[in-house]
Amino acid sequence: MNESTEIINELLQSLGIDTAYRTNSLTLLEKGESRYLRDLKLNLTSTLTSEHLSAKECALLGLSTAINNNNSPLTLFFTRYAEEQGAEAAETAEAAGCASLLASNNIFYRFRHFTQKEKYGQIPARIRMQLMMKPVTGKEFFELMSLAISAVNGCEMCVNAHENSLIKLGATEERIFDAVRIASLVTATGKVIY
Repeated sequence: MNESTEIINELLQSLGIDTAYRTNSLTLLEKGESRYLRDLKLNLTSTLTSEHLSAKECALLGLSTAINNNNSPLTLFFTRYAEEQGAEAAETAEAAGCASLLASNNIFYRFRHFTQKEKYGQIPARIRMQLMMKPVTGKEFFELMSLAISAVNGCEMCVNAHENSLIKLGATEERIFDAVRIASLVTATGKVIY
């Protein structure tokens, strides 16, 4: 067994996935004995902890990102991890709801931003967003998840709006930065494990 296979096996075991599992991407990395595999493993591990977020918050951010990216293996992993960190069913459900709601918001507001037409800004959105009003995870953390998902989905208008709300709610820039870092690394992992 070469070093690449060992790293893949360790990564898969940490995710609770059978070591025989391979995607086309993993196979390419394994055959090429890519040094990136070590980075991938370390980057995923770094999504589980933060100096500025609790382990439960890291898990919920990972979960919301995995759901946003329609990634079943990572959704299962982050669901288990969130539960191990004390997340209740309402909180994991909210992470799922956030991913879904932000998918619609990011498309809608990106459209408004891209077109730059005043008329589209005057027409009511007619998108229900009750989930944002009284989130079980708290307003600040829901905004943090919303910002992270908006960054993944590439909605500049939404990123700016959520970042502004977070600053007004007292979030630190380090906390905001870490949330986006986690979402980016979960997304990167999902390009190889899907």
